[in-house]
Amino acid sequence: MPRVSILMPARDAAATLPACLRSIARQTEGDFQCVVVDDGSTDASAQVVSDTSRSDPRFVLVQQPRLGIAAALQRGLAECRAAFVARMDADDLMHRDRLRLQLRALAADPGLAGVGCHARAFPDATVGNGTRNYMAWLRSIQTEHDVLRERFIESPLLHPTWMLRADSLRAIGYRDEPWAEDYALLLRLLQSGARIAVVNQRLHAWRRSASCATALDPRYSEWNRARLKAQMLCEGPLADRARYVLWGHGETGKRLRRALSEQGRDPITIVELDPRKIGQRCFDVDVIAPRDVLAFAGHPILVSVAHAGPRAVARRQLAELSLVELRDFYCCA
Repeated sequence: MPRVSILMPARDAAATLPACLRSIARQTEGDFQCVVVDDGSTDASAQVVSDTSRSDPRFVLVQQPRLGIAAALQRGLAECRAAFVARMDADDLMHRDRLRLQLRALAADPGLAGVGCHARAFPDATVGNGTRNYMAWLRSIQTEHDVLRERFIESPLLHPTWMLRADSLRAIGYRDEPWAEDYALLLRLLQSGARIAVVNQRLHAWRRSASCATALDPRYSEWNRARLKAQMLCEGPLADRARYVLWGHGETGKRLRRALSEQGRDPITIVELDPRKIGQRCFDVDVIAPRDVLAFAGHPILVSVAHAGPRAVARRQLAELSLVELRDFYCCA
């Protein structure tokens, strides 16, 4: 029984797999099983893994027709034999200490369901400002509480950096859904009460390219992220609430309001900082100033603004009103 199983889907990744597999083979924690699921590749991906497995039996090739990433992950998970499962992508690279340090963190706290780690995006030529901002935000997430607090802003842990207890992962599982399967799984884990922490070291290299799934697949669009958040908010903080307070009504707030409306949840009022908007009506509700939010006590407040600066302002103003994050209000970019 290996200490950890590495779960990696691959499709047409022959160009990047050799470097990826070498980064895994050189891990300082060598007691691993690496399950690579070839999802109907038309290139030499399967041959690359097969050649590696002949000289290193820790690598296992599983082949399936082109069924998609969720099916590939579930298929590979069925082959994982260890008590811990580490995710990896076929075009990424592992720092040589990643497995060892993540296993150590999970051993130190048996109550943790999993951990992530920090990452760097590469190659520099393909990393745009949006990715740089996202990576900076990810580096700000350093504690278990941060993961929980930031979960509705964006996925607070990169999927290929996860290491989870196999039982916790199997209890939720990957689903073929109209939005990002990884973000959905993480939100469900957290909603179930699972504790997820972070190893505060840069132990993963995340390859970016114009052809990656997050850039091309509509499931990863901003609209489908908003739909996923709406679904999980309705199953969590809004489960027994028909109305909520919406803080912010720019493009981000409008998108969330629309997604929640599809779930039968509409705002009871809208909070704005712009004095020109305060006192007006918007979607048949009043637009109020932050100081007036206490008049709607008992209704969850959803802070839906895109940037860290306005979120910090909202958090400060709500705290000054003695409102508590994760009880009275939630940040949902």
